[in-house]
Parts: sequence; C-alpha cells; structure tokens
Amino acid sequence: MRRIPLFILVAMAISFGAFAQRKSKATPTTNTASFNADLFKGLKWRNIGPFRGGRSNAVSGVRGNNMLYYAGYTGGGVWKTEDAGSSWKNISDGFFKTGSVGDIAVSESDPNVIYAGMGEATFRLD
Repeated sequence: MRRIPLFILVAMAISFGAFAQRKSKATPTTNTASFNADLFKGLKWRNIGPFRGGRSNAVSGVRGNNMLYYAGYTGGGVWKTEDAGSSWKNISDGFFKTGSVGDIAVSESDPNVIYAGMGEATFRLD
C-alpha cells in the first residue's frame, strides 16, 4: 500500500480549509467568496525537492516511519527522503541500467529492501 508524503497531505489540508472557508462565507443569493490573507501569513515558500524536473508516478513510504519516503521518476531513478521531504538524495545512480521507474515498494518484512519496477506506462493521449 502506498503512503502519501506528509507535505502533500499538509498542502491538501490547507487547500481544502481555504476552500471550505470561502464556501461558508458565500451568500446563497450572490455566491461570492472573500479571501482571508491572515490564513496564509504564517506560510513561507520553500523548495523541498527532489531538485530535478520530470514526472514521478511512484511513491512509497515506510510503515512505522512517517519521515522516510521513496520516489521513483520517469527518467530520474529512485530518490529517498529521511526528513518527510525537506531534502532528497538519489540512491539509484550507478545501480540501474535505465533511469525510468514505473513503480516502487518497500518490503513490509524488511524496510531496507526497496523494490523498483522499471519503465513507465504512459497514460497521456498525445
């Protein structure tokens, strides 16, 4: 089972909270909403990486450790974070003959074992 990284859950919660507040302030007759900047004044932008472009369609966490996650990229290998996404490092360079990761999983019996399925299934209809 894949786990969603903490920083994604926080971003989703903030977005949902702002949407819910806007919706609750709207009047039934005018259906207008106001923006409350005070909700966001404590937030600061930060780039948490991984510091590369591309698509990631493979993410997995480690059961019992909410700080450890792995991400597989379509052309960028496998990346690891031990601080819930604040910093990332590539752990696959020099090991794989291809860089495109289509799926990733952590063994439940031994979290030191990472399974990476190579290649990607393209769902884009160009």
